[in-house]
Amino acid sequence: MATSVCATGFKGGLCTSSFHGSWGTSMAGEDYAALARSVRTNVPVGKPVRLRPMMKNVNEGKGLFAPIVVVTRNIIGKKTFNQLRGKAIALHSQVITEFCKSIGADAKQRQGLIRLAKKNGERLGFLA
Repeated sequence: MATSVCATGFKGGLCTSSFHGSWGTSMAGEDYAALARSVRTNVPVGKPVRLRPMMKNVNEGKGLFAPIVVVTRNIIGKKTFNQLRGKAIALHSQVITEFCKSIGADAKQRQGLIRLAKKNGERLGFLA
């Protein structure tokens, strides 16, 4: 069904192209099938960007001993420095454990002392 739309009253008249279809119907048949084929059913979505957690010390460069620690790390290398630091922390934890055994402190108190030692080490700059 073709309907012609014209506007009259203007000089020479204004006619537009004809309209095929009706105002009240939706797409059906071949037109709908063609449209359905052209629309993608799955849209690729990129992987979300996940930020890696930073294991950096918040007190980097702060504290009384921080400059000595940073210079030592730069001289002997990061890997060797971290191995040395790990051994020192393990030794210090053993000393705290032996101290807790000698005074009769339980495991919870021992863990509290180890946490306190870590906080003090951060504040003094040993963990810079």
